[in-house]
Amino acid sequence: MSDPDGTLLEGRPPAGDGATAVPGEAGRRRRFWSARRVPAGLVALVILVIAAAFLYDVVAVRAGRTALSWRRDLARQLAERPLDDPWVLTGAGVAAALGLWLLVLALTPGLRSVYPMRRADPDVRAGLHRDAAETVLRDRAMEVAGVRAVRVRVKRARADVRAVSHFRELDDVRADLAAVLHEAVRGLGLARPPELSLRVRRPGRKGR
Repeated sequence: MSDPDGTLLEGRPPAGDGATAVPGEAGRRRRFWSARRVPAGLVALVILVIAAAFLYDVVAVRAGRTALSWRRDLARQLAERPLDDPWVLTGAGVAAALGLWLLVLALTPGLRSVYPMRRADPDVRAGLHRDAAETVLRDRAMEVAGVRAVRVRVKRARADVRAVSHFRELDDVRADLAAVLHEAVRGLGLARPPELSLRVRRPGRKGR
């Protein structure tokens, strides 16, 4: 379940409904797994089309009709073409690449833009979207006196903040920003808070 503020919540059934609590699970920093709906739908659609075509042709042959020309041609090509044929090698390479892609999708969590949050309850997992984290840090940075513009990019291990200050000493602005942003990062409640990378500069020509 996703809240409008960018927080993703995932709950488990109570222990009384057949769920078993896993010791130490509350302290883990597991990523959220993507449902992979689009790749799964495409694979299912391709398999359905191919299976339907072969099933129709097999049923037609069993009913006394002649096999479709494409299936006869396919059987002949598979029987006559050598293994070192360029078309055979190309088809094998494409099939291997698609299979590897599906394995990667099946074995990796995905949802890289959702960061796990600290778990106060072992039955509830929460995640914060990257856009929401960037918005919070940007809003907090803009509250510092002297800051004219801020660009924030939050990654899993680091939060890059680039600020432009049009008045006050840069060292003072940088110190205030560092204090405010460190507090804001802690307030995000992430299981693994990112390191803060801060840079403050004066506006360039024409206000840039």
